[in-house]
Amino acid sequence: MSAYPAYTMGGLCVVGGITGYAKTRSVPSLVAGVGVGLLFLWSADAIRKGSPNGLEGALGASALLLLSSLPRLAKGPVPAVLAATSSAAGVYYGTKVYNLRSH
Repeated sequence: MSAYPAYTMGGLCVVGGITGYAKTRSVPSLVAGVGVGLLFLWSADAIRKGSPNGLEGALGASALLLLSSLPRLAKGPVPAVLAATSSAAGVYYGTKVYNLRSH
């Protein structure tokens, strides 16, 4: 199982949250971006170490990011990219969890 998608999403979320704060002084962007990013990074580390709940954490972080991006989808390219990448990560980790549970 690969932790690379979670590492990538985690890094992008942290950088995006900090960038959103730097541009607009948006504290919700900072808190949400860093929070979801840290959840992705924790999940990636757990997946890499083979610890329990890493896949579920990455799936949960993907769902959280997707659900927070959908209401803002029409506001520009950033929410659309967030929705697309979180959907891709969600499908990837959802498939991994499903395959793990069904065997």
